[in-house]
Amino acid sequence: VDECEEEPCSHGCFNTYGSFMCNCDEGFELASDGTNCIDLDECSFSEFLCQYRCVNTPGSFSCICPPGYYLYEDSRSCEDINECDTGNNTCTTEQVCFNFQGGYTCLNPLQCQLPYTAVSDNQCMCSAENPACRDLAFTVLYRHMDLSSGRSVPADIFQMQATTRYPGAFYIFQIKSGNSGREFYMRQTSNVSATLVLTRPIKGPKEVVLDLEMVTVNNVINFRGSSIIRLTIFVSEHPF
Repeated sequence: VDECEEEPCSHGCFNTYGSFMCNCDEGFELASDGTNCIDLDECSFSEFLCQYRCVNTPGSFSCICPPGYYLYEDSRSCEDINECDTGNNTCTTEQVCFNFQGGYTCLNPLQCQLPYTAVSDNQCMCSAENPACRDLAFTVLYRHMDLSSGRSVPADIFQMQATTRYPGAFYIFQIKSGNSGREFYMRQTSNVSATLVLTRPIKGPKEVVLDLEMVTVNNVINFRGSSIIRLTIFVSEHPF
């Protein structure tokens, strides 16, 4: 007797002598009753199936990405959407769009606080001829960068160097402000350069502003002055 003619199985049926066997489509397993098929939850097998989040579907699974990302062609990884390139941002024509992992920000035009004056779109200068500038940094240069949340450490993330070299002068590099959590360290790599090192992972989303100072010392002419790079770091919410 071909029991399969009675369609006893929810998916496939295989007739045998004196009996029958049920089989299931891919992504399903046979229930304890031997005839019905139940969906396999592939997402429960491993947390590494998807880079961000796994969604179980009947007989399969799919990966999804958080806002600001799109699903890569491997159907598992997430890639950042560059809103500044696609034009899908809310920045005005006066602002500069800055993309980072999972988002973007609109940078307003530089406004230097007195006694500083703007010398470019990202640099303020305090003239040595101005008495109010005597104890201030000669220049403040504004820079921006992005950083993935929880990035492995130690990691060299930014380099700073003297652009003008004076005879008899030496340079001291240090983090002047913004490092209250001790996540960063300035390592001098030569007489005229230093590298900013990330020493502790930072969880995002977070915005960190560091003042990196380069002090110029010339004992020959009894000169001491400084310049600052104001580095804004946008830490993403996710580690990718």
